[in-house]
Amino acid sequence: MAMAIGSLSRFCGVDCRLTNPPPFLSFSSSSAASLSHHHPPLRYAVLGAGFAGLSVAWHLLTQVAKDLNVCIDIYDEFGVGGGASGVSGGLLHPYSPKAKLLWRGAECWNESMKLLSVAEAAMGFKETAQLDPEFQGLIVRRRGILRPAVSMKNLTLFNENAQNCLASCRIEKVDEDAAQTLVPNLSLPFNTAFYMPEAVNIHPQRYLQALYLACESLVKESCYSGFGGKELYFHKKSVHKLLDLKGEYQAVIICLGAKADTLPELSGKLPLRMCRGVVAHLQLPDDIGEEYPDHGPSILSDAWLAIQGRRSLYMGSTWDWKSRNSSPNVSTAEASEALKELLPKAYAIYPDLKKWVFAEARAGLRAMPPLTPYGSLPLLGCVNDMVGGNSKCKYWFFGGLGSRGLLYHGWLGKLMAQAVLSCNERLIPSELTSWKNINR
Repeated sequence: MAMAIGSLSRFCGVDCRLTNPPPFLSFSSSSAASLSHHHPPLRYAVLGAGFAGLSVAWHLLTQVAKDLNVCIDIYDEFGVGGGASGVSGGLLHPYSPKAKLLWRGAECWNESMKLLSVAEAAMGFKETAQLDPEFQGLIVRRRGILRPAVSMKNLTLFNENAQNCLASCRIEKVDEDAAQTLVPNLSLPFNTAFYMPEAVNIHPQRYLQALYLACESLVKESCYSGFGGKELYFHKKSVHKLLDLKGEYQAVIICLGAKADTLPELSGKLPLRMCRGVVAHLQLPDDIGEEYPDHGPSILSDAWLAIQGRRSLYMGSTWDWKSRNSSPNVSTAEASEALKELLPKAYAIYPDLKKWVFAEARAGLRAMPPLTPYGSLPLLGCVNDMVGGNSKCKYWFFGGLGSRGLLYHGWLGKLMAQAVLSCNERLIPSELTSWKNINR
């Protein structure tokens, strides 16, 4: 069966051969002949296979003119979701910690939900079960998010800001009885919590893997459409210098998160602040009978609890500013420090967590953007002036998603693809490109 899938994939311009796969899929591409059309394909390189990179790849494939051939090469040495995106908590909603709708929150929320639907649809492919039986877990847990009020100031702000919530992601004020119906034994210092029933909890790695499968499927479908052909290749390797790619592509889109600063052409030129975050995986022991409620929401507080099931959750996150450590591995000492910091905050809201035990910890290095009058917004735009070299190749940057990559990636990936395909930076809101005017 693997032979048949591989043959079809190469014919369609997708190299699916597995080479040392990580937890799910990791593709190592080899050179393949272009589809037999009259004109060579437009070639684009996407550096990074996290939230930003895969959103850009998907939107490039869907927005390019139907009669054009396009080839997309994705580069990521850690595979799909192998960086900070795959370590994120996966809590998706369009609000600030003060329950205020974030900048362009409606557009970001809607586009992220669209991409989630795309990824969930991709889970239906038979190849999924054949490539990885463990991939049958859910991508999205549509069980809402609960945010307790932990101070009087907190309560006042929530009350005020919740009045301007989106109809598609409501914020409901609930008292202690109603909150404990959702999560038994929940502790509410001010007898009030704010419930977002439509907010979702994503499993980040499963989501990213499914979104890559959706890109593959789209490429395969183009083989039979009679229109222009699409090609997609995954290179499990890093790019050390941008100028090494200058003769190969119409455009290179840099979506490397914190690792973008390691590129010699961009090092020291990006107004990013690095912050390492540790997330702990906790499990309920087998001898404990009282489980987390099957339809119970995740919890947002000074420490968040992203519920993965009745006996499994993730707790986060620490904030180690100025760290340059991008390894997902967490030492025993680092894990111990993280638990010492996070557990008291979580116990204060959910005392039953004391029955749970530590399973493992993982970490990611976030690239945090500068603060603007509109909040901490991601950085987008053309960076040819920083890179230099051959002007025939356009270099674009999409980064600084910080801790809100899941919310921002859908809409901003769409905007970036539109700007790249049209070579027009003005399609990107000025709030996202003004960082280039900062005196570095």
